[in-house]
Amino acid sequence: MTTSDRSTARLVGWLFIGTFVFSIPGLLLYGPLLDHPDYVLGAGHDTRITAGAFLEILTAICNIGTAVALYPLARRLSPRLAIGYVAVRILESTVIVAGIVSVLSVLTLREQSAGADPETFTVAGQALVAFHDWTFLLGPGFCAAIGNGLLLGFLMSRTGLLPQRLAAFGILAGGFAFIAATGALFDVYDRQSGPQLLLTVPEMIWEATFGIYLIVRGFAPPAVRERRAGRERGVSAPVAAAG
Repeated sequence: MTTSDRSTARLVGWLFIGTFVFSIPGLLLYGPLLDHPDYVLGAGHDTRITAGAFLEILTAICNIGTAVALYPLARRLSPRLAIGYVAVRILESTVIVAGIVSVLSVLTLREQSAGADPETFTVAGQALVAFHDWTFLLGPGFCAAIGNGLLLGFLMSRTGLLPQRLAAFGILAGGFAFIAATGALFDVYDRQSGPQLLLTVPEMIWEATFGIYLIVRGFAPPAVRERRAGRERGVSAPVAAAG
């Protein structure tokens, strides 16, 4: 593995870890707003909500960063999958930012709620929270399942950048996450409920493992990745002549 590939692997790995470090606390900080329908009428926890929004902005930056950092290497090995991964990550981040706007809009409404009709402001606040909930399903739900799971797993398998079993786990995890989001979309179970979380756990494990693996081990060297990629395509790797 070249020095450039090693640097790329570490950068992508740390950016993936960054998505965990920023996204989970960001969602937890939103708790008072998401869990209280009349938040727009109360005293509010504006600093906490704003901090959560800032963490989600950092999450979106890390999301796009993973794709941009990986693209030069992936493009040389599989141009279509590389551009597909970049496109899905940008779409996911765009949806996340739309959700951030809806949350911050609730804060603006709360600042203007004095003397206004409480029922009207409550309905408006709930509508903005519902908008955020749907963006969470479409962004970290569907887009992450397709991008970080199915596309990234297939890219790693197709190019031989990761061991085949690890790449196959990524594809499987992405499939489960897609099923989880689909079930929530069609009201098979509530959004962000136990069944959806259970089906999403493999995707979370895959993304964390992917980031840590790249930091510690990096991508496979060219000779190894060519052998793996050959097996993936059903082509026997060349056997070196003895002697």
